[in-house]
Amino acid sequence: MHVLSIGLNHTTAPVAVRERAAVAADHLEEALSDIAKTRGIEEAAILSTCNRTEVYCRVPDVDIKVATDWLCNFHELNRDDVAPYLYAFPDQQAVKHAFRVAAGLDSMVIGEPQILGQMKTAFAKAHKNGNTGKVLNRLFQHTFSVAKKIRSNTNIGSHAVSVAYAAVALARQIFSDVSKQTVMLVGAGETIELVCRHLYSQGVRNIIVANRTASRARNLAGEFNAQAISLDELPTRLADADMVFSSTASTLPILGKGAFESALAQRKNRSMMVVDLAVPRDVEPQVNQLDNVYLYTVDDLQRVVSDNLETRQQAAIEAEKIVEDQTLQFMHWFNHLQCVPTIRELRDQTSQLTRSELDSAVKRIQAGDNPEMVLQQFAHALSQKFMHTPTESLRHNNDESLLIATRELFGLDSQRSDKEPE
Repeated sequence: MHVLSIGLNHTTAPVAVRERAAVAADHLEEALSDIAKTRGIEEAAILSTCNRTEVYCRVPDVDIKVATDWLCNFHELNRDDVAPYLYAFPDQQAVKHAFRVAAGLDSMVIGEPQILGQMKTAFAKAHKNGNTGKVLNRLFQHTFSVAKKIRSNTNIGSHAVSVAYAAVALARQIFSDVSKQTVMLVGAGETIELVCRHLYSQGVRNIIVANRTASRARNLAGEFNAQAISLDELPTRLADADMVFSSTASTLPILGKGAFESALAQRKNRSMMVVDLAVPRDVEPQVNQLDNVYLYTVDDLQRVVSDNLETRQQAAIEAEKIVEDQTLQFMHWFNHLQCVPTIRELRDQTSQLTRSELDSAVKRIQAGDNPEMVLQQFAHALSQKFMHTPTESLRHNNDESLLIATRELFGLDSQRSDKEPE
């Protein structure tokens, strides 16, 4: 029994690859059901965000191919095209990776809190779908506990820096006064909400929220006294926006080159900043070919996240120590769990031998045999039967490591292991 994590992220794969491997929220249940049918994967959870797609699973053998083949088959990807970007972590490495991801130590922006909520959602959906069991349940609960411990005992979460914050920081570098700009927010999920909060804190008040579900757009807009529109209205309202931030769950681009050409014409070529936070992308890459439209993707944001990171870098050192310690604690539990079947079988076998010999001894005493003699023979027969298999194994294998393990297992004097038989 092993724990395995495979996937790709912002450090190993460009956005063009990540978007092909992403599992959209509305396809997650389908993916979980599909992976549950995969032979060789006994438990599984799927984490898919803008910056990563990862599969955490319990497997009988460390067979990386089984998990990677599933990911490629589900998305109809050529394995050779994806393999260079994939990483795989078995057992202790997988546990450590999960802890680091949840704590934000593996994020584009160190210590960003959004990933923890995304991991909790990923686990909740896998658990509800029946994909998790004793191992992954324990792993994810321990993961959340480690993340909480790190946030409580270090400064990893100080000086708010997230992908959403980085997007707003980029806007501040482009516009001298963002508060005077009109902002179009496409989507109404957690990322867009964070962008909205950061913009609002910078004094931005002209905000338009566009979303496929009008009620969600109205809920977000209502909190910030913004306008709410449907996605169908985007083409006619795009020209109003100086800045566009988009993050939807669409599997296809919803904003194309033509829409921006039309918007620029209405704006008399006044510049527009467009930040595409979605994976797969919401904005066609060709938009970047237009003069006066400045398109940025999540990969570009890495250039603007240096501010406020010094404190987090120091906190990350402390956090890594916590991760190491907690990883060892989990592996102690996991290794003990591995021993349970063997211990149970050994105890059952010993009990069966004891009952057999005891039944025979009781019958002899009831038949009138000398009790003292019967007990002596009972003790001798029991010890002989119990020691028969290990003794024969030691004699025939002639394996020094087995001898050393036996002496340790039975608490024998290690100093006598090299002596000649007496």
